[in-house]
Amino acid sequence: MILITTAGKVGSAAAQRLVELSVPVRVLARNREKAVALAQAGVDVFHGDLDDPESVEEALRGVSGVVLVTAPVVSQELRVIDNAKRADVEHIVKITTKATANSSIARRRNHVAIEDALIASGLPHTFLRNNAYMQNFLMAAPAIAETSSFRTAAGDGRVGYVDARDVAAVAAEVAAAPASHVGKTYWPTGPEALSADEVAEVLTKVTGRKVTFQPITYEEQKQAMISVGVPEHIAEDNARAVALMAEGDCDFVTDDVAELLGRPATSFEQFATGYAKVFA
Repeated sequence: MILITTAGKVGSAAAQRLVELSVPVRVLARNREKAVALAQAGVDVFHGDLDDPESVEEALRGVSGVVLVTAPVVSQELRVIDNAKRADVEHIVKITTKATANSSIARRRNHVAIEDALIASGLPHTFLRNNAYMQNFLMAAPAIAETSSFRTAAGDGRVGYVDARDVAAVAAEVAAAPASHVGKTYWPTGPEALSADEVAEVLTKVTGRKVTFQPITYEEQKQAMISVGVPEHIAEDNARAVALMAEGDCDFVTDDVAELLGRPATSFEQFATGYAKVFA
């Protein structure tokens, strides 16, 4: 049995892939209603909360592996690690990103704290340091559909965007057969690094109408997020991450997805084509 700690975009897709691989999988979900589709697909949906020690302990019963994926919330992931150690879990796949202890981005510092605790626990583990998700563009889809443009502080920076479903598929493959992956770090990306202008060109192609990119400042990026209800501290963190893209922070591409899945990583054009109606 593999436990996936949340039913978000990566967790849900990883659970569905494990079902396809005929591997028993359990997902811890705070809202059972949001996991109905997973239950119907054959996933064992455990109704609980990562902030509740008893929930975590019970969710880990009979589990041999864990896909560790949260916001990231340090206290929640450390609770999972501590309980996994006591439950004799055999392997943990940690979904993470490019992270340093002195990063200006809080979630990257959080990832480092969690990674350090996982290493110190002695539990066999594998890190997946994914690049920025293609799915982030879905948040801009309403504006793209309405104005035929999108605005970010990414400037001319190129990004090796990765489809979250590819990250989920890699996590599932590693969790299902971890022996050859213990102690390794993978960097899931798409097959190419794109600038925002090139993203606009792809969206133009798949929607059949001209889509343009409008560069904005870090301050404008932060305020735009706050104006749609994002808490200020999260908006600041996200805006910093986007601004770093302008400096080449995410300009890297690997073959890890292709090598681990035996197929090419999803391209941005394939992703956008699948969501063409949303962008249009």
